[in-house]
Amino acid sequence: MMQAVAPISVPVARSAAASNAPRRRFYRRVLRELNAAGIEFVVGGGYALERHLGIGRPTKDLDLFLRAGDVHAALDHFRTLGFAAELAFPHWLAKITRRDDQVDLIFNAGNGVCPVDDDWFRNAVPSQVLGVPVALSPVEEMIWSKAFVMERERYDGADVLHLLNACAETLDWSRLTRRFGRHWRVLFAHLTMFGFVYPSERRRIPEAVMRQCAHFLDLELRCAPVRRICRGTLTSRAQYLVDIERWGYEDARLVPHGSMTDDEASTWTAAIDAEVSRPLG
Repeated sequence: MMQAVAPISVPVARSAAASNAPRRRFYRRVLRELNAAGIEFVVGGGYALERHLGIGRPTKDLDLFLRAGDVHAALDHFRTLGFAAELAFPHWLAKITRRDDQVDLIFNAGNGVCPVDDDWFRNAVPSQVLGVPVALSPVEEMIWSKAFVMERERYDGADVLHLLNACAETLDWSRLTRRFGRHWRVLFAHLTMFGFVYPSERRRIPEAVMRQCAHFLDLELRCAPVRRICRGTLTSRAQYLVDIERWGYEDARLVPHGSMTDDEASTWTAAIDAEVSRPLG
């Protein structure tokens, strides 16, 4: 169940997508069809960011977050309506397309560590997008999923810090820290950067959270890991390939360290745009 929060309408006039009438109609159709089919989803991306931050930015697609178990039903539903619908990456992403417009159906992160589960819906924010009743992604889950995006061509750290700055007092810090779990260093890195970027705001991060991370760091420093694992692949699918392909590190995305199979990682790697993603030699 979603939290009992009064619905908030996201002002679409600021969004580049909202200024394009055909695209706007396509998005509205997708949202309405999912509601009619009873397939639960939350809206993320630019629409959710605008709600939480009060600022908009151009967006070329619509990001919808679904449980993995609902993705095939959604794809089948839109295929019967004549839309192009495909499972683009079996471990995290499907797409619904019409000409140059697309809707992303996201059920995990590209690194496989941020699955869409019941908490995304239990804590979602009731709202409207393009006049359609929807639920928006919770701030905690947005921070969690964005915190790992550190590609050469895309870095979501500024979004993370902006969300922390806008919502520090209302965050469910217990749930947020649980989300990161054994990847607590990623959260700690962003919280440390928050104090650097916003020195006047650093005390808004709960002292207990910072001390907990510092305690984990102290414990970790006392015990060096035995296996040579590279967790950089959890933050960039391109920039740490040299570590696993040439330097003998194990890929943290793969079982038993992560949730991805060799085939899933290979498919995800093969889709890299070498012109923008791969480091220069």
